[in-house]
Amino acid sequence: MSPTHRPPRLAAPPAASTAGLWWLGAFRFSRALAAGLISIAFPYLVLQRYTAVELGFIYTAASFATAGLGLAVGFLTDLWGKKRTLVLVGATLPLSAALVYLFPTLGGLFVAAMVGGYSATGSLAGGGVGGAAQPIQSVVIAVLTRPDQRTFFFSLFAFLSGMIAAGGSLWAGAFDVHTAFAVAGGISLVGLLCLWPLHVEETRGNIRRMPSLKVVSQFSITGTLNGFSQGLVVPFLIPFFVIVYHLPESRMAVYAFIGGVLGAFALFAAPVLERRWGFVRAIAVTRGIGAGLILLLPFWHLLAVALAVYVLTPALRVAAVPAQQTAITELVTPEERGRALGLNQVTRLSASAGAVSITGLSFGAADFALPFIGYAAVVLVNIGLYFRFFGSGRPADVEA
Repeated sequence: MSPTHRPPRLAAPPAASTAGLWWLGAFRFSRALAAGLISIAFPYLVLQRYTAVELGFIYTAASFATAGLGLAVGFLTDLWGKKRTLVLVGATLPLSAALVYLFPTLGGLFVAAMVGGYSATGSLAGGGVGGAAQPIQSVVIAVLTRPDQRTFFFSLFAFLSGMIAAGGSLWAGAFDVHTAFAVAGGISLVGLLCLWPLHVEETRGNIRRMPSLKVVSQFSITGTLNGFSQGLVVPFLIPFFVIVYHLPESRMAVYAFIGGVLGAFALFAAPVLERRWGFVRAIAVTRGIGAGLILLLPFWHLLAVALAVYVLTPALRVAAVPAQQTAITELVTPEERGRALGLNQVTRLSASAGAVSITGLSFGAADFALPFIGYAAVVLVNIGLYFRFFGSGRPADVEA
């Protein structure tokens, strides 16, 4: 991409805003703990009463709702204000948990999943629950840190979120599925209150002007395919083990914890991967290996192998994400970051929503192979597009 399109740089802050990062961390980590509880409790609660097809439709509705909310959050971030937008979207998770606890009917579950973003199309650290709040958090981190610090802080926040979410997944085994939502709602509400003292420098964008539209469009295209591939498989990994191997909730919670911990530690590889390979090659290697492993699940019916793939998949899927987040925030102007990340989110989640329906129907018909084959094929196509749009992803190659 031509260097003439590179956005003007503003003066970088002298150092990371320590107080701001602490308050943002308290908010984010409380949500991660609540998300860990919900990620285990929700599919079990639904499957106790309904079928995998209905679970698929709930996830689809939640994906579309999260996509729409994520887009609105992106625009509000740039045009209304970062802190006010963060508070607004932060309230959705405790509200959704309260809805599940009070109204666990099919209609109530649909509404709660849509409000809380139970799309399950991403890692817990990266927005698998409450994903509409992820873009605004990335924008705030970018404001509170210097450019040379961002990949580290993206990795650190995602690592801690993943560890805490993994702990929440393990903790879910201590509650019945109904009580877990009361606990999750209370925890996320406490985190919301931590935003009160947060101070963020505000910059306002222009709704009619996006100088970085080309870069945003390219990330949106790759985000679309990324979302579609994740929607085919990720929401149904736990139901796969429930249906095929009949694993109980308490045991599945342990494996979800192990996968979450490995995924969290993998995030610390991002700064190293970025320096050595660039974000594109990092994506190609980690997600390419992950796609190959995913293909084993429907064809090699050995529980030990399936569980090994399950616990490794989150790590391979998220290892390069912080480097990719840095690339997006570097290649657009500060006044466009909310919209850029919001548009990336809406394309990713919209695509995942359709894919979730496909897998829900496939699982309902006991056809487990098609979604996994589709996942691997789409990941390989997307890797090719990353190279086409961004070269190797090294700093000298991603001038925009």
